[in-house]
This record gives sequence, structure tokens and C-alpha cells, in this order.
Amino acid sequence: MAKLFFSYSHEDEELRNELETHLALLKRQGVISSWHDRRITAGSDFDQTISSELESSQIILLLVSAHFLASDYCYEKEMTRALEKHEDGSAVVIPVILHPCDWHSAPFGNLRATPTDGKPVSMYANQHEAFAIVAKDVREAAKLVPPPESSPKGEQYRVGSLTSIPQGDRSSNLRIKRKFDDHERDEFLEDSYEYMARYFEGSLQELSARNSHITTRFQQLSETSFASFIYDSGERVAQCSVYYGESSFGSPGIAYSQSGDVQRNSFNESLSVVDDGYTLQLKPLGMQIFGDRREEALSQQGAAEYYWSLFIRPLQE
Repeated sequence: MAKLFFSYSHEDEELRNELETHLALLKRQGVISSWHDRRITAGSDFDQTISSELESSQIILLLVSAHFLASDYCYEKEMTRALEKHEDGSAVVIPVILHPCDWHSAPFGNLRATPTDGKPVSMYANQHEAFAIVAKDVREAAKLVPPPESSPKGEQYRVGSLTSIPQGDRSSNLRIKRKFDDHERDEFLEDSYEYMARYFEGSLQELSARNSHITTRFQQLSETSFASFIYDSGERVAQCSVYYGESSFGSPGIAYSQSGDVQRNSFNESLSVVDDGYTLQLKPLGMQIFGDRREEALSQQGAAEYYWSLFIRPLQE
């Protein structure tokens, strides 16, 4: 079993959590075990624990973003030592590109990154596709890790004793409720809009690539709005515009209009930020939803897919 180490910025913790979910099957199959700094127990020496875990790892994932490159600890300590281990053959370093940034000029820029061709995870219309590629690359890297030597007799953990619990093991049920302030909500709304813009642009490109008679157009109208168009054999068959900011109801949100230009006093659906005490989500106003689903809150991906389904509906009816 290969031991995997996550080197990441805490600003990217949500994406790290999502990646860890995609690596769960590899753990279940005994291909890897994983460690990150959230496993550090209270009272432990932070630097010493990270250094020890890094030294004992055979696969090191660098979760690359502008936040990662700006972090002195990630860059100068974890990344530097990781590349030394990669150079001497004691570990495999895999850059995982989370967000667009100038990573090619970094010291690990010569390494093959994942997802494919170093396309950032955040640029995929479906981020699960990106993480599936990363998981596959981790599986391949684990095949290169030699099996550990058998432990000398007497060093095995004794069942029923305290020594049978390796340091760092703990319950995964650690979530507690919290309050989200206005700044966090505004940032989430902006991030959600930017994700939706990438989602639409990527989906339009894929739609035209799969259908020779279909052409598409993505237009950035402003920093807070975009429009999308679909043409079938040159005839416009679908159009929409999406914008975020204050709606006609006076509350911030992301609005969807079947018009190709932005009319901020007219829209067909709107999303607002809500939370369940654990995570921020997006809730539709419900103008295009009927039944019990009107009360559902959506993730960023779910919200983007919801708006995309409204947009592409004329081609599917």
C-alpha cells in the first residue's frame, strides 16, 4: 500500500475534500492510504508531524493554485522537500492543477501534471470528470511503489491494546454547525457565477464538438454577465443570459434570462445563497420547478446544470 500526502493551501480545502472522496475506492482496495494536516492531533508539534508524514510518503500530491504558490509553507517547505524526494526516487510527485495559475514556471513545471494536459479542475464543466482522471493517475503511480518490507516479528499492533490504533486515526464525523457572514456569502456567490460561466463555455464547446450541425457562441457581456447561443445548421435555436448581483427583489443572486442580452429587471429564474449550517448552497426561486423540488438547495455544479438544462431544453423537447 502506497502512502499518499496532500500538500495544499487551506483556501482549497473543499476541492481537497472532493478529491479525497474520489480516492476512497483506492483506499478501500488497499492501493493507498492518505494523510493531510487536518489529521494532526491536538498538542502535536505541527512542523515535526508534517515533516514526518511527508518523509514516510511515497506519493505526494501538490494541489496547485495561486493560493498554493503564494503559501510560504507549501512552497518553501512541503514542495521543496517533495521535489527532493522525487529526485532521489523515494517518492513520486504529482502536480494536481486546481485553478488556472502560472504553474509552468514553478520548480515542478517539468513534471507531468494531472488532469490531462494540466487543464485545471475548475475549468471542467463537470469536476467529477477531472477528479476521476486524477484518481486514475494516482492508481497508476501507486503501481510503481514497491511493497513495504515485512515488519519484524513483535512489531505488529496487538489487537485490543492501545498500540493497535496508529497515530492520526480518528472519527470522520467531525462536522459542527457554524454561521456564515456576508463576506463569505458574497464570495461564494461570485465564485458560483464564475464556475457557471466556465461550465457553460465548456459545455458549449463539447456540444459543438459532438454534433457537426451545431455551432455555439459564448459571449462575456461584462464582468458579471454572459450570454450563450446555440445554432442548428446556422439557425439560432437557443439563447440565454446569466448575471449576478442585485435582483429586482433587492437581494443578491444569480439570474437566468431566456433573452440573449441582460435585462436586470426581467428574468426567468434566480438563485440565492442559503446554508444548512455546514455549507453554502444555491436555492432556486422556483419559477421553473414544480412540486417538492422547489425546496431543494443546489451545489455550484447542481446550479450550473440546472441553468444549463433550462438553456438546452428547446433542443431536447
